[in-house]
Amino acid sequence: MIDELDLALVDALRVDPRAPWSRLAGPLGVDPATLSRRWARLEADGDAWVTCYPSADRIGRGLTALVEVECRSGRVSEVAHALAGHPQIASVEIVTGSADLLLTVAAADPAALAGHLLEQICAVPGIRRTRTALVERTLREGSRWSGGALDAEQRRAIAEPPGTVRNPRATRQIEEDLALMQALGGDGRMPYAELAGRTGLPTSTVRRRLAELRDSGRMVLRCDASPRVTGSPLAVLLWLEAPAGRLEEAARWLAGLPQARMCAVTVGQANLALYLIVHRLPELRRLEEELTRRIPDLRVRDRLVTLRTVKLVGRLLTADGRAHGYVPIDPWPNGGERDGR
Repeated sequence: MIDELDLALVDALRVDPRAPWSRLAGPLGVDPATLSRRWARLEADGDAWVTCYPSADRIGRGLTALVEVECRSGRVSEVAHALAGHPQIASVEIVTGSADLLLTVAAADPAALAGHLLEQICAVPGIRRTRTALVERTLREGSRWSGGALDAEQRRAIAEPPGTVRNPRATRQIEEDLALMQALGGDGRMPYAELAGRTGLPTSTVRRRLAELRDSGRMVLRCDASPRVTGSPLAVLLWLEAPAGRLEEAARWLAGLPQARMCAVTVGQANLALYLIVHRLPELRRLEEELTRRIPDLRVRDRLVTLRTVKLVGRLLTADGRAHGYVPIDPWPNGGERDGR
């Protein structure tokens, strides 16, 4: 049974996914042991989890693509589950609209993306065609989204302990830290000692590298939850076309919407992708009306409503949205860029 404390705990970990229970206890009004037990239950039931992935925007290399997939009749679920096993595909969603599936794909460079699309994705039986948009830059991404269970004072108390010393920006090649990020992808709250055992690094090195990666933004930690916690809201991707002269203005305003989970400048069928979380379809219609009032020349090219999420940032989900497995995200599978591909 999900209650208000569960909702507050998940939202607290959206503010800081690795915050110690002792720091969350005061703002949430319960003792650390209770929070630890609650999280263990939510995680074991697949109702909440913390994951991790590299930020293509911050590491300065690699790219992200949003790929629409059309499937042959009766093959949608089969294709979705086949694609969910690919380490380059971070997320797989079954959607309405002009496509059957929406994929979020990570790649080292355009050549690697083309190879993955042509040689692996398009080789999956049941796919009719694909359409790809490249993400130029992300103005808002999913880790910043909040369920609204905490007030502003609680969020400030959780965000960062007083007197925190900022760490220098990470200067290593991102491949050097990929094993660390993949381990955290499976369990974003994994203790430092266990991370050291998984990666073969000293615990002190793990602490330092993790702090550097977080402070530099090269690594993203994110807390997600099942529909039992989130209340089954509607997820909608809007493909938007803004006039070139108003693109920056539109992007900044869209990224600031409370319903926005992701907002990116894209190159493809439209120049903006806006991923919204709404409670009902009429709310989407009101938002679209607000968009056109704010920016009259803004055009909605397409709407993709998520019917089921098969994979979310590496996490494999059941039909009812609970986590049941993890496929490490790797933009450089089998050596990729390191082999010179």
